[in-house]
Amino acid sequence: YRRQRQMCIRDRLYAVFALLATGFSSCEDLLTEEPNSKYDRDRYFDSEDKAEMAVMGIYSSLSDFNHYGWYEMASPASDDTYYTARTQSDNQVHDIAHYQLNSTNTWIESIWKLKYEGIDRANLTIDGICGMTGYAENTRLKALEAEARFLRAFLAFDLVRYWGDVPFKTSYSSSYESAFGERVDREVIYDEIISDLTFAKNNLDWATASSSPERVTQGAARALLMRVYLQRAGYSLQSNGQLKRPEDSKRMEYFDAVIKEWEAFEKKGYHDFYDGGYEALFKSYSQGVLNNKESLWEIAFYHSQGRRNGGAWGIYNGPQVAEPTGVSASESSQYMGRANGFFIVVPEWRNFFEASDKRRDVAICTYRYTWNGTKKEHVKEERSAGSWYVGKWRREWMPKESWNKNINYADVNYCPLRYADVVLMAAEAYNETGTDRQKAWDLLNSVRTRAEATSITEANYDEMMSARKKTHNLSFIDDSAPEGKFRTALYWERGFELAFEGQRKYDLIRWGVLGKALKLFGEISSVNQKENKPYPAYRNFTEGKHELFPIPLKEIQSNPKLNGMNNNCLLYTSDAADDMQCVDL
Repeated sequence: YRRQRQMCIRDRLYAVFALLATGFSSCEDLLTEEPNSKYDRDRYFDSEDKAEMAVMGIYSSLSDFNHYGWYEMASPASDDTYYTARTQSDNQVHDIAHYQLNSTNTWIESIWKLKYEGIDRANLTIDGICGMTGYAENTRLKALEAEARFLRAFLAFDLVRYWGDVPFKTSYSSSYESAFGERVDREVIYDEIISDLTFAKNNLDWATASSSPERVTQGAARALLMRVYLQRAGYSLQSNGQLKRPEDSKRMEYFDAVIKEWEAFEKKGYHDFYDGGYEALFKSYSQGVLNNKESLWEIAFYHSQGRRNGGAWGIYNGPQVAEPTGVSASESSQYMGRANGFFIVVPEWRNFFEASDKRRDVAICTYRYTWNGTKKEHVKEERSAGSWYVGKWRREWMPKESWNKNINYADVNYCPLRYADVVLMAAEAYNETGTDRQKAWDLLNSVRTRAEATSITEANYDEMMSARKKTHNLSFIDDSAPEGKFRTALYWERGFELAFEGQRKYDLIRWGVLGKALKLFGEISSVNQKENKPYPAYRNFTEGKHELFPIPLKEIQSNPKLNGMNNNCLLYTSDAADDMQCVDL
């Protein structure tokens, strides 16, 4: 009920923000009479409840089916763990995942637009709240502003990771002309992100047993800060086509900042691993069970009957389920409905897990459900290597009452920030600073202990890594020194723990090894030992180009302040045809 009510509030906010918008009309001065239903932006923020509605409107932009509900599944694919099941060009998900996208990709265009829509909503909301009577002494308004600033930081961080230097501002676009801006150096944007998250952590309470993970709390702000600092400390693609990371002294500052945030988690002591274990954690997501112990924040999805406002977690990135056919409308609720299974696991990963590791059979699903029309039943069918699915979200785990609300949508939340990730981020920072490498190992092994996997130490490191080194030796990580051994262990551990959750690709980028990892796994994988290679990312990926997305062509054409410059190329109009060409710089 709480989830349904919250999503209904968010639906109302689509209308509110549409009415608050100016429309960017050049004829607005000709119309002086306002309709009774119009919300005036300057007069809207006159109560705490309206301020909260505005904040919920920012959340709603993330819960859009075309944003984190579905399109965002493509952004972090492919990496060394998974890819999409089809190789044909579609100007959408498959081109993104196989590194053959261009500036006309329709999904990239939508994601770009939705990021800026959310940021603009946040800018409007923050400005409105700060101008309210009694703001300076009102802790609730400060907390609402903190949520808005967290969400602005989350969206801005996506912009930086995906596109690098981009137009960015913290003021609302009140006119058509003010909507356009020049590229802003990502380091300036990082400063704004950190400022927003610092405000958020200082003005939000920690989660309690009664709080919902669908609203951000202090833990979410601190966790996102940790992620931002680690990404900022790592490699990123510059405008000159070079991968670069900060000087060592600056990197140490960022790692120290990660440790400080971790110490706050330790001091508070509330967040921890999910009580039921790893499998129960992921079943809880599919079942719609809210938990705020391991889930620091969940992007909420709830499908209202007859409306296109659910999510696709477990529908497109779960095991395939055939649509039940030949059944009546009254019978349909007895069957699971459809799941398309777009994403396929690089099969070698299954053997990297220990047999005892509870994460293996959660992350990798080796079966699908076919439909027997004669018996009117779904039949579980085991699949061979190369046909295994992402398994962390599954149609079969969803509540029966949600099976056929709509065969294309689901009520499964997406958790972008969870406690296990925080633990591994802290472990990485301790290793990189060299201040307490034993603690780094202890933290890493706490994640393994929850999964019932064997602890790794410097003493048993060679034994634990020997099998993987025979087939997948990470030559791009020097493990001759203690810090290198830990980096290698962490490379694998973040894959085991967090695969398919949206972080792996950006880990590999910040470590400066994405292209090398794709080449290692793509060349060796059994799925590519055939003429039609279903996992072609390693062949298509170009270092110094594909670490960033291209800015959408429509944005380049409409924003004169971008000067026709895309990421690593100059756009110009061809003499031979009225189209845009891209020349690499």
